[in-house]
Amino acid sequence: MTKQELVAKMQETGAVVPGKTVKIDFGGDEGAIMLDGKANQVAEGNEPADTTIKVSWNDWEQLASGQLDGMTAFMTGKLKVEGDMANAMQLQGVLAKLKG
Repeated sequence: MTKQELVAKMQETGAVVPGKTVKIDFGGDEGAIMLDGKANQVAEGNEPADTTIKVSWNDWEQLASGQLDGMTAFMTGKLKVEGDMANAMQLQGVLAKLKG
């Protein structure tokens, strides 16, 4: 799945944290996507957010497919959280929407 396909699928399924902004930063050339729960939109971008999740594109694909558990990724340093940890915990619901 490309980043553009991911954005489209997340927008289609409403994969946001209600009332919050979450940035998923893939690092390097992959850039970032914004989950805007205030405007109910998902788009490529690099704006300030309530919570920033830093994860490589490869690890994100494993998370989205269920091959990598979010808590395991966090505990092993594959996923880093800046800002409100409660928003990061709600990403399990976002990932469930991607699988569904």
